[in-house]
Amino acid sequence: MAHPPLRQGLAGGDLARHRHAEGYLAVVLSGGYEEAGEGGRRQVAPGDVIVHHPFEAHLNRVRSRGAVVLNLPLLAWLPAGFGRVADPDEVARAAERDPMAAFHALEAAFTPAPSHGSDWPDDLARLLAAEPANLQAWAEARGLSAEHLSRGFRKVFGVAPQRFGLEARARAAAADAASSKASLASIAFDRGFADQAHMTRAVAAVTGRTPGAWRVSSPFKTPA
Repeated sequence: MAHPPLRQGLAGGDLARHRHAEGYLAVVLSGGYEEAGEGGRRQVAPGDVIVHHPFEAHLNRVRSRGAVVLNLPLLAWLPAGFGRVADPDEVARAAERDPMAAFHALEAAFTPAPSHGSDWPDDLARLLAAEPANLQAWAEARGLSAEHLSRGFRKVFGVAPQRFGLEARARAAAADAASSKASLASIAFDRGFADQAHMTRAVAAVTGRTPGAWRVSSPFKTPA
């Protein structure tokens, strides 16, 4: 998807799972919704900030009254996931003058916040984003059938658990290739791929470019 507009109104209902090629911040100005992504779920409200790194996929379930968010470019590294800012209206006023100034105002006031999701789908999402998992064993350890696990996870995150994990690790591998000097083979091993070729196919499917191409020029290289 293209980079979102600066200020965005969200109507009530579900916004299907999607991803953006550029990193950005979503500052909730009014209303609220559920964000479901690699870090699990959180019910966001005014003052919440969602940090999206490039190519992170997520879906939104917007409450009936809708929501208004301020979307800002990610101009420096912030940890992916959720945070808070005490005065979102101050950030919005700064954005009317200068989006860069608004980002720096937000960066100075940003406080990381945990996700709210604590059910098994959230636990599994966080695990799958980090490493491959034996889903059959994971389900059995929690008294779930493999079929219930697959259906329940897809209902929450909009995608099957295997696909969720593969795409999250492919995005992370692309970021590794762009920001580190490690060999592509070692990145593939560290991210749980069968081999470098497997990683290359997965990264290209998610980002449209190979890990080698991201190493040359990349939106992952946000300033420190």
